[in-house]
Order: sequence, then structure tokens, then C-alpha cells
Amino acid sequence: MNCKQFNSILLEEVLLSLGHLPTKQNEKKAWYLNPFGNESQASFKINKSLNKWYLFSEGIGGNNTDFMKKYLNTSVNGVLIWAENQNFSSFQNQNIPDQKFENSSKNYEILDVNEIQHPALLEYLRERKVGNQTQFLHEIYYRMNDKNYFGIGFKNDSGGYEIRNKYSKICLGKKDISTFKNDSKSLRIFEGFFDFLSFKNVEKFLEKEPSDYIILNSVAMISNIKKSLDQYENIELYFDNDIAGNRAVEMIKNESKNAEDCRVLYSDFKDLNEWLINKNVDSKVAYRLKR
Repeated sequence: MNCKQFNSILLEEVLLSLGHLPTKQNEKKAWYLNPFGNESQASFKINKSLNKWYLFSEGIGGNNTDFMKKYLNTSVNGVLIWAENQNFSSFQNQNIPDQKFENSSKNYEILDVNEIQHPALLEYLRERKVGNQTQFLHEIYYRMNDKNYFGIGFKNDSGGYEIRNKYSKICLGKKDISTFKNDSKSLRIFEGFFDFLSFKNVEKFLEKEPSDYIILNSVAMISNIKKSLDQYENIELYFDNDIAGNRAVEMIKNESKNAEDCRVLYSDFKDLNEWLINKNVDSKVAYRLKR
């Protein structure tokens, strides 16, 4: 990886890998607490369109390389060595022709939206052990930069789609959370929609009342849901077992005393879907979940 490649990765994802989440954000910018020190007010701003940062409290800014040089207190070479060992999805997707992590409305067109029917997509869902949950999904055909693609689509609250297949992980349209409401006083929060679908496959083993569900579609969206937490008497958290997941759990538990970290279920795996793929779900699972 060279500097140009590293600087093209979403700075939000770089911060996320380090466990830093925005305190507030919109389509154009995101605000963070100072990643370099202890501050109570968010003074670190990202310009999303430029993928640049500026720290108002110190009057400095720059690109990804500038950020990591300061963060790691290292050279450019040290930054690139660090970056090579990360697993940035927005860099991986650059290896797929004409596809990016998120896409503006100017470089794509949704051609058709159907029920999931394509054999390749159905097989992919079966591999992820969620082939029976297609009622939450769509088969999306879209055109991007004069080429046609298709994938599994999971709709968010702003009408955008998280698109997945074996080779692609992108968002078409505005990035947002996905919400399913059942007029419940309980809420379950998931980081990604495959974790939500995985939970639906084990939910039948649980003796629980129906709940509301929020799928963040990116843990960076956590600041968008803080105001809605107060209405729930019970909140269950199903985040990834990584630094960003730890930070997300901490942030929500700081906002709500009713929040519970439920990752003990899949503590030996990266996330809920990986656990489901590698485990046989039976009555013992139900007992463990209810404890």
C-alpha cells in the first residue's frame, strides 16, 4: 500500500478501527473528541467530501497519512506498515472495478428491485446460514460507471441500500440505520444486517417478547440513535468483538442504564454471524441465551 491508496480509504473507517466514534455527524461532516488527547468537547472534524480532518483545539489537520503519523508518532513508512496489517473494507472494495465503499447519487442508477431469486445470491445467503430470512432483503440490479451489477440489498431508513455479495460491500444512496418497530419497550441493536438476520434464526429458541430492532449498518452511525434510547426499558447490544464494538457498547451503556452487552453468546467469534456459521444452534443455545 502506498500513500495515495491509504489516503483514499475513508478516514471514518480509519478512526473506527482505532475505536473512535463520532459524537455527531451529517452527510458532509463528522465531529469527534480529540483522538490525540483528553477533551470533553468535540474539536476534531472530518470533511467527508474531501476525506480530510482538522483539529480546532490545536489548529492542525491533513489527510489519513498525516493523522496516523501523529497518532502513532511514526514516519510515513511506519504508517504504511501499520496500514498493510489492517482490514479496511473501503480499500478492499477498490480492488473491484468501479465500486466504492459508498457512492453518491451521481455515479450509480438502481435498475430493478426484486425478491431474492438469483441462484448465486441464494447460495451466498445459505453459506452465511441466513438463507431463510429473505423477507428482509431485496435483489438489487444497478448500473455504475457504465457497468451493470447485482447484489443483495438491505434497505435503510433513508431509502438507501446496503449491497452485499461475495465480491462487494457498498452502500447505494445515503448511509443510514435500518429500523424495525413492533411497539415494544425492548430494543435490540445490531452492527450489521447479517448479524440481525442471524439473530432472527436463533430467536425462535428464545422465550422472549417481540422487540424493536435497529441495525446500524455501520457502528459509526451510533450517534444517530442516542436520542431514541430513552423510550426503551431494555436494550440488548450485539456488536462485533473488536475495539470499535467495545467502544460502541461503552457509549450506549453511558447513555442508557438499561443497556446490556450480549456478546457473551459469541465471545469466541468476531460477530454473531460468524458464530452462527460455525455453531449448531439447538436447545442448549436457547438456555445459554436466556441466562
